[in-house]
Amino acid sequence: MLDENVKSLAQGKNFAAFTTLLPDGQPMTHVMWVDADDEHILINTEVHRQKFKNVSRDPRVTVTVIDSANPYSYAEVRGRVAEVVRGPEARAHIDKLSEKYTGGAYSNPITSERALLRIVPERQRSQG
Repeated sequence: MLDENVKSLAQGKNFAAFTTLLPDGQPMTHVMWVDADDEHILINTEVHRQKFKNVSRDPRVTVTVIDSANPYSYAEVRGRVAEVVRGPEARAHIDKLSEKYTGGAYSNPITSERALLRIVPERQRSQG
């Protein structure tokens, strides 16, 4: 179950730093759109991207969501990618995220296939 503060920040129009582990163990971080349901942090990517390859090999991740109105307010979730959803559900989700962040449907070209990552928290904390 997600902490309510974590869930609220992730469902708001706030960006997240998404950290995965490269094959040599080094961390790699991307600034991402983020979402949440009652139990998971949700990240949407494409299957050809390095971050997807990283979580396919090692599902451990960290997601830090920063409050756009107050950068001293944030939430951190350390956990694992427990499920990958592809197909129409992942495509619909990127459109939902685009609507939240840009006010319109997702317009970037999709190179491979969208993948929705459902992240189960193992550790959660929020500040502010």
